[in-house]
Amino acid sequence: MKSSPTTEDRSPGLLELLRHFGPEIRQHRGKIVLALLALCAEVGLRLLEPWPLKVVFDVVLGQTPAGRTTEFGWLAELSPTAVLTLAAVALVVFTGLRALAAYWSTVGFAIVGTRVLTAVRGRLFRHLQLLPLSFHHRARSGDLTVRVISDVGMLQDVTVTALLPLVARMLILAGMVGVMFWMHWQLAVLALALFPLFWLRTVRLSRDIREVAQQQRRREGAMAATAAESFSGVKVVQALAAGDAMADSFCQQNDQSLKQGVKGKRLAASLERSVDLLLAGSTALVLWQGARLVMTGALTAGDLLVFLAYLKTAFRPVQDFAKFTGRLGKASAAGARVWELLEAAPAVTDRQDAMEVPPLRGELRFEHVSFAYQPAQPLLRDVHFVARPGQTVAVLGASGQGKSTLLGLLLRLHERDGGRILVDGRDVRDYRVESWRRSCGVVLQENLLFAGTIHENIALGLPAATRAEVEAAAQVANAHEFITGFKDGYDTVVGERGATLSQGQRQRIAIARAALRDAAVLLYDEPTTGLDEAAERAVLAGLRNLSRGRTTLWVTHNLKHAALADAVVVLEDGHVVRHGPPDEVLGERDAAGMEDCHALAR
Repeated sequence: MKSSPTTEDRSPGLLELLRHFGPEIRQHRGKIVLALLALCAEVGLRLLEPWPLKVVFDVVLGQTPAGRTTEFGWLAELSPTAVLTLAAVALVVFTGLRALAAYWSTVGFAIVGTRVLTAVRGRLFRHLQLLPLSFHHRARSGDLTVRVISDVGMLQDVTVTALLPLVARMLILAGMVGVMFWMHWQLAVLALALFPLFWLRTVRLSRDIREVAQQQRRREGAMAATAAESFSGVKVVQALAAGDAMADSFCQQNDQSLKQGVKGKRLAASLERSVDLLLAGSTALVLWQGARLVMTGALTAGDLLVFLAYLKTAFRPVQDFAKFTGRLGKASAAGARVWELLEAAPAVTDRQDAMEVPPLRGELRFEHVSFAYQPAQPLLRDVHFVARPGQTVAVLGASGQGKSTLLGLLLRLHERDGGRILVDGRDVRDYRVESWRRSCGVVLQENLLFAGTIHENIALGLPAATRAEVEAAAQVANAHEFITGFKDGYDTVVGERGATLSQGQRQRIAIARAALRDAAVLLYDEPTTGLDEAAERAVLAGLRNLSRGRTTLWVTHNLKHAALADAVVVLEDGHVVRHGPPDEVLGERDAAGMEDCHALAR
């Protein structure tokens, strides 16, 4: 099994993630400003909430020490009932306004967070489409699916339900600590005396929790990859009676994920209980010293009550941080996996001055082209040949000679190491990648059909295609007859990967897909391999219909198919060893090293 790209040991920091999410965040600057204003209002109102209690204790209950002027001297002129009423009303007003501000800040940040990460998921998916084939050959599709769906979803969920509320409460913590120092700095210092212990404990446990979460996310990615491989290859799994082996592999990974999850929960619970003890210790110190100050007249009972209320509220973010540490650790691990994919650079990119592809005549020219998957092991060397407009050129050679790679270089699935590939005398790199690929019709040995209707599969990439255009393409591909034989015709739903169709039917739908593009350049890569004689005849008829008047490169092992071409190119050891009309090249096949192809043809 191929291993997935592994997440780097160094997790991305907040600034690194923001750098990736910056374009999406900037689109919502207005909403962010409004949410921040609501958050500031919430912080201010939360700071005011305990003060009506101080008024009640110091003015109504007469707890202000004799000889000391209360901060609310003007209230002394009112009756106790009036002061009590004002304090009660103020408490309700402060709490109501604070709740309203909290609602708008929470909803605002939730909307922004959800929209940003939804856009990030879309950008990540598009980015994966641009990554080189070498990346996808190493990666496991199930793991990539988990990163796009689950990891981004976890970031989205944790951002909305934990991170943004935690940021708000950290601002409240800062505000309340400031007021506590303003009220009585010595008592504030005492309240924060145990904070370094909490910090040390949090740093150590948070690191452990994050490491466990990263291991669990990797394990879940591996589980998804194993499941995807098993489901996509279920025919082979059942034929080889390998179901138990696949299940054992999945269950082992599942058990490891369970152990990592339990370990993470234990670490998070340990941190939460540590915070409870530290908060109790800080409260006890403040209560002990504060009560002594009240008894000596240095502090009012209302001041102590406000101080204790602030202390309880101020430490709530600390409790929340401990509570959410496990989720934040998983989000950090998920963010690292998303960040890793976004950091991967596409191997093929557009030049700054790249242009759209104009109408083409279809002349293809390979000039001294070389390419290697591994630097020290060149696969193609000094490949040189020309396909004239409207010609069908068969590319022959034994397996591993680079025939399919040649088509990949033309499609810019890989970038050539040397030489030039010209289309109508212009370097293919002068065109935008997507525009050039849309200008080519491609029929591969194994064409992918998606779960959907036959119409949707033929019109893949061309959603504006009409039913008449789709039917005309199917007739070119010799597919119209079998399609209309289905009860629902072109609206027939095919299974995932076209599993409900025969291989020959899938190939003819792929030919119709290429015909619909009406491209001047066609690329066939072993399109008849594995077909029985009847299916091969039907597919060949479709291919020959499609190729009329178009430049076609046809990779094949079959000498009978090569004999139908206008020219034949023979590859051996990465070189073009023969190029010319079929009767000349195939007539002198021994000199051209064609014995391997004969064996394959037989």
